[in-house]
Amino acid sequence: MLRHDVQPGRLVAGAFLTLAGVIYAGDAGGLWDTPWFVIVPVVTGGLCLAGAVGVLARAVRRRRRAPRTAPDADGPRADPTG
Repeated sequence: MLRHDVQPGRLVAGAFLTLAGVIYAGDAGGLWDTPWFVIVPVVTGGLCLAGAVGVLARAVRRRRRAPRTAPDADGPRADPTG
């Protein structure tokens, strides 16, 4: 049994930040030469993608949890508050 909801936005953010760490570790280890500005689009793009995935996951989760009501035979009813 799961103790919490899966949060795919955080997974995507973690993957891109891990990629940024690997890029700099490879540069520090001498495997390749990475300019300092390469990390900016990697991190920015990853965080934007993580935000989009998070919003999408929340929308799907809300839609699945919404109560399903049967439509009335009379049609839609007027709002009693206004």
